Amino acid sequence: MTAAGFRIGGDLEVRRLGFGAMRLPTEPASARATAVTVARRAVELGVTLIDTAHLYGGGANEELLAEALHPYPADLLITTKVGVARSGPSDEWRLDGRPDVLRDQVDRALRRLRVERLELLQLHRIDPGTPLADQVGTLRELRDEGKIGRIGLSEVTVAELDQAREIVEIAGVQNRYSLLDREHEPVLAACEAAGIAFLPWRPVAWGEAGANAEINAVAADLDATPTQIALAWLLARSPVICPIPGTARLSHLEQNIAAADIKLTPPHRARLDRLAETP
Repeated sequence: MTAAGFRIGGDLEVRRLGFGAMRLPTEPASARATAVTVARRAVELGVTLIDTAHLYGGGANEELLAEALHPYPADLLITTKVGVARSGPSDEWRLDGRPDVLRDQVDRALRRLRVERLELLQLHRIDPGTPLADQVGTLRELRDEGKIGRIGLSEVTVAELDQAREIVEIAGVQNRYSLLDREHEPVLAACEAAGIAFLPWRPVAWGEAGANAEINAVAADLDATPTQIALAWLLARSPVICPIPGTARLSHLEQNIAAADIKLTPPHRARLDRLAETP
């Protein structure tokens, strides 16, 4: 690993500052065209890690990325997530980790993304109604069949991560984490100890970063935006952190990517680190 890059699973190198595609609209046509432009611009700016999921439009977000970026650059990783499905009389989205559902969603993702293998496939959430061993075991089988390259988890505890690792190698964890939200600090520590990529979703606490006086002060010192400071802090926080900020606006995308060039001084780091101690 380097300051700019990380090898997911020990061999799949990506630039640490990635892009979350969840906010890219797939309709109407005018918004979709803008979303395609944003996705392409992210790759032009050097992004090599893009995150999507079956949940994002029931696969529509995956299709959008394929439309925008296929055939993919050799160094681009598009990771997707499975394990949430529409079910019940109201056809609502629910956690669903049954083996047949996971297999079906993986097959659909392969077709939508137009690939033969998903290099990193994440379990969107652990379904409490299905044994963890069945969920992770199914992903292991899909890996052994060549449909998945590496397996990741999302929104897990340290205990769940440990349990999953007894079944199969885990290459990545995607938990909520940011400068102002460090609930999953123990999971980050476990990932760092094991060399597992940690992909914080909601890496910026939306408007909260801009409303925080300490973050604003550091941003003013470094001629940056509060969002850029929040992302720069994540990159400095741990070498396994690979943030995936999302946006549907080109200007925000370019600002986010520029955060990789911001160097926090030790006093600035200390000032931001102390925000975790604020009640």
